[in-house]
Amino acid sequence: MRETAAASNWSNWSGNVRATPRRIARPADEAELGDVIRSAPGPVRIVGSGHSFTPLVASEGTILDLGGFSGLKAHDSERMTAIVGAGTPLGQLTHLLDSAGQGLPNMGDIDRQTIGGALGTATHGSGLGLGAYHTQLLKVRLADGRGQIREFSADTQGEMIQAIGVNLGAFGAMTEVTLQNMASYRLRRRRRALPLAEVLQDFDTLLKSHRSAEFFFIPFSSHALHLTYDIAEGPVSTHPPEQDEDGLKTLKMLRTALKRLPWLRRRLIGSALAKVEPEDFVDVWFGAYVSERRTRFNEMEYHLPFEAGAKALGEIVTLMERAFPEVYFPLEIRSVRADETWLSPFYRRETCSIAVHHDAAEDPTAFFRAVEPIFRRCDGRPHWGKMHSLTAQDFAALYPRFKDAMEVRRDIDPENRFISPYLAKILGVET
Repeated sequence: MRETAAASNWSNWSGNVRATPRRIARPADEAELGDVIRSAPGPVRIVGSGHSFTPLVASEGTILDLGGFSGLKAHDSERMTAIVGAGTPLGQLTHLLDSAGQGLPNMGDIDRQTIGGALGTATHGSGLGLGAYHTQLLKVRLADGRGQIREFSADTQGEMIQAIGVNLGAFGAMTEVTLQNMASYRLRRRRRALPLAEVLQDFDTLLKSHRSAEFFFIPFSSHALHLTYDIAEGPVSTHPPEQDEDGLKTLKMLRTALKRLPWLRRRLIGSALAKVEPEDFVDVWFGAYVSERRTRFNEMEYHLPFEAGAKALGEIVTLMERAFPEVYFPLEIRSVRADETWLSPFYRRETCSIAVHHDAAEDPTAFFRAVEPIFRRCDGRPHWGKMHSLTAQDFAALYPRFKDAMEVRRDIDPENRFISPYLAKILGVET
């Protein structure tokens, strides 16, 4: 086992969550994993890539790195299923699956997360006909709170898969999952700039008229970028160079230089966006979905009933441009299919997800506190891995099967080995 025995510093990707655990353990197999869970100083928290913005991983006891549980273990070319290690980064998994002739039905635009972390926090892409990653789960293999290995299958234990499909690393340490995929495919990705007024007026149509679609609203521009993704039969075409990072630098520069001239900032950015040439290319599925994200940020994302999306977006834009001129990161707007997973933010409702971002080098507190009441008024459910202020009492009201999920959690981890103070607060666990 590779591990850090003495106290060591740990930080998430954005740097807003830090911890000094007594131990960082990296078990190589399930036997070592069981020993860690039984004997390591608690609480035992599980890390993927550290891409969550909430303190899900933070622990003064043990941080458990499951990087040793990675790779494509097996695949079935007829059923289009794959068994993968829970510690496999998505960026690695996409290439492994594609080499086996398979593809994930949908993706977000970041591939740094591990599949276990993405499943555990209900990470998602966009498209009302497409579910989040956890809707692909067929089987789960995990170590419970006593270090014993358990297996659950959707065929014979469907409710257990629904209970643990989104688990925050509080229901055990996943070592292996079986995913329902599809045959590898190509996507046609198109991008164009639209006036915000048109986006708000035709919100439903613009998000529903393609296999997958999303918006990026550019602050102080009166415009949004509309991205669409559809299955393509043609050959791969030239992928235009990514300019997102250069665009962010320009937006930040204009924010800083024109702090006292918001009207000029709006005119310059809006005029530039109105002249942006549309993009249109075909690429292999993961090449179309994924974008590079080098500039670090913090994020709040809420999942709203789909019909509340346009109104909430309009309110957020008005608030931001009236009171928070320091914001320059785009807002991201997506849609997600309803599902049956008990702790899924998409549980039994079609969803509009709205994410607000803030430069990681700057304090997001005031902006996020001002935006969150808009989300709450719309009956929003926060992304489990992104910043929010909710507690167990709030979640119990938002999730009809919350109590049932907690009963399953207690069965899997009766001694609360995986429960940190933060998890106790959001799940209502007495330790």
